[in-house]
Amino acid sequence: MSTMQFYPISLDEIKAKVERNFRRRNGFLEKSRLTLFPDVEVDNVKEIVNEFGEKIVRVDGEIPVNLPVNDADRFLFISYNQSIYSHGLHKYPAKFFPELPRWLIKRYSQPSDLILDPFAGSATTNIEAMLCGRHSVGVDVDPFSRFLAKVKTTSLDEAELKRTQKSILRSIVNYQSHKIKESDIPKFPYRDNWFKREILLELAYIKKSIEALETEEDIKNFFRVCLSSIIRSVSNADDNCTRTVIRKKLNKQVLPADALKRFAEVVLRNTPKMIDFSQANTNNVSVIFPNDMDARHVKYKDDVFDLAITSPPYANAVDYPRTHQLESYWLGLAEGSLNPLKKIQVGTESVIQSEYKSLHSIGFAIADKVLAKIFNKDPRRSYIAFKYLQDMQKNFIEVHRVLKPNARYAVVVGNNRIRGELFENWKYLMEIAEHTGFSIENYFGSEIIKHFIKVPREERINTDWVLILRKNQGEYA
Repeated sequence: MSTMQFYPISLDEIKAKVERNFRRRNGFLEKSRLTLFPDVEVDNVKEIVNEFGEKIVRVDGEIPVNLPVNDADRFLFISYNQSIYSHGLHKYPAKFFPELPRWLIKRYSQPSDLILDPFAGSATTNIEAMLCGRHSVGVDVDPFSRFLAKVKTTSLDEAELKRTQKSILRSIVNYQSHKIKESDIPKFPYRDNWFKREILLELAYIKKSIEALETEEDIKNFFRVCLSSIIRSVSNADDNCTRTVIRKKLNKQVLPADALKRFAEVVLRNTPKMIDFSQANTNNVSVIFPNDMDARHVKYKDDVFDLAITSPPYANAVDYPRTHQLESYWLGLAEGSLNPLKKIQVGTESVIQSEYKSLHSIGFAIADKVLAKIFNKDPRRSYIAFKYLQDMQKNFIEVHRVLKPNARYAVVVGNNRIRGELFENWKYLMEIAEHTGFSIENYFGSEIIKHFIKVPREERINTDWVLILRKNQGEYA
């Protein structure tokens, strides 16, 4: 198969690097708290005025349960919890910052209630529901999301996790490429373009080492997620693009032993997070990620959920199957073409020409006006936006059905531009929600800083809108 290769991998050096990064991150966070947010210890809620002269309420860290909220208020939430517990095990695009669902859960539900997230993604809502003592169900059409969500919400035995950590790290340090057969490397489209040969051998060796662990499947799955989390970084693909693409201009450097070293670093970094989560998760509550549902088909009886919280994709959605295609191939969750999975995503761009030859209208004036403007520029994009709104209407109908009377559905949505036209998603969804049988209890803006704690001057802020919908008695319109 290959000549024998040995790499001088020092576990002590890797541990020292992880420790340095940990101290640097914590020091940066503490410095940010003291310099950028001097009042966070005393009063973490204050009114500020942004560069446009607009008044915004800034909340640093934990959001008070009784925070006053009026319609159209705007908030700047500063998150400190994006990487704590199992939240930080794996990158995932456009995910919740934990403080927001935690606040909504505490504000609108009680311990032992049942909570639904119909677009579960990486399970931020479900993790927070568990830590708050609520049962939950996370629905997602993507097998990768369901796998990641299950791992992130499964408590592990500390002693066994530490024992297997030592075993897997010992195996990594003793890497021997000759132990890898061709059959150990998964086959998938353009595999040898995505990865250098040395990296393929290293990833296959890590995968084989995980399979050889003498431990329970839940712990193996934890290490599989650790493996998944380094796949993009050791591939030839751009690390910072939601689409999986190779950009030759980047001249990305991936060196022999990079996969082995990065995996060891991630294991050392993630194991304490998983232990912290397992220790914090003392509530005897259930979490379920069914594999036969999606946001438009929630196979539960009527009137069973006490609260629903979600952040659906944008109208021009992140192509999640493509974003995680390499990870899915290595985890054995996909093989061959991803088109069948893409087509069933809400917000999919996989449409055929015959579907967008003519203008499609959703039946709501403000949305249809924008769809017509987009159609004049790009009929395909107009149909994609229409299909998105149609799918969201189906989601509202389903969530309305499974919620208990007077229960709430909190929806966090973002706006975007489609062919230069502002697509004010939140306004369209509010109108659709009211037609579905919800009343608009409250709505407010969340000026979310996308990059962890990098606040001033060029604030990369997008305004998401949080819609608090209440289920009306009776059938939807």
